[in-house]
Amino acid sequence: MHGLLSAAQTRRALRGMPAVLLFWHFVPASAADLSARQVTEMFYKARTGTPVDLSGKDLSFLDLAGVDFKGALLSGANLYGVDLKTANLKGSQLAGVRLDRAAIEGTDFSGANLERASMLRPSVYTRLGINSGKAPKFAGANLRHIRLTAMMDGADFRGADLTGARMGPHEPRADISSMPSSWLRGCNFSGAKMTGADLMWAKLSFSRFVGADVREVNFSGADLSMTDFSGADVRGANFDGADLDGARFSGVRGWEEARGLDTAVNASRISR
Repeated sequence: MHGLLSAAQTRRALRGMPAVLLFWHFVPASAADLSARQVTEMFYKARTGTPVDLSGKDLSFLDLAGVDFKGALLSGANLYGVDLKTANLKGSQLAGVRLDRAAIEGTDFSGANLERASMLRPSVYTRLGINSGKAPKFAGANLRHIRLTAMMDGADFRGADLTGARMGPHEPRADISSMPSSWLRGCNFSGAKMTGADLMWAKLSFSRFVGADVREVNFSGADLSMTDFSGADVRGANFDGADLDGARFSGVRGWEEARGLDTAVNASRISR
């Protein structure tokens, strides 16, 4: 039929097509289940006490910047690459949600449930340089067993539950999580529950862990210079190879049960 290529003609055409074009030619365009307009209207019309339920929906790549989610139900949703800059997700249900590559500059996740969520290499700063005033907020959030690899200096984790959180390096392969470490400088973890969290190699200088529960946390190889652990519970925490230059440990609990202090860097420069 006129206008259609035969099988042989198609094979010849593909042989001459560069591999990168072949890849893009056959990757189907990602299509979210709803449009940004539809989602925005749903939240706008939502009434107090009746949260919008978008659990399990594919909302990838939508522009939802500045939207008030009004405590929406989004458990298991796909928010890959979604623009959530300055969005209000306070108290939202985000268990198991995928937030990889999402834009979260100034996003408020306070009190949200992000248990077992994935947040790999999100975009936190839209301009060159780091402005901690634009960092996301996770105060009081449920971040149990979250998988997070990010450059998120200045983020607020006060009173959050980070039990079993994985914030260290991932498998040594070329995937989306391939960052040598998370950058969490100047973050506030005061009062947070962090039992068994993995912060291996993380950049945590000038961060605060005042009164935090860091029992069994893996700080091995982390930059903990000038951090404040005053009043924290450090029983079983692993400081092997961590840089403790200028770190404060006044009034900590379980100091004798902390591990790796003999192999920590600049251990003689800590303050107790």
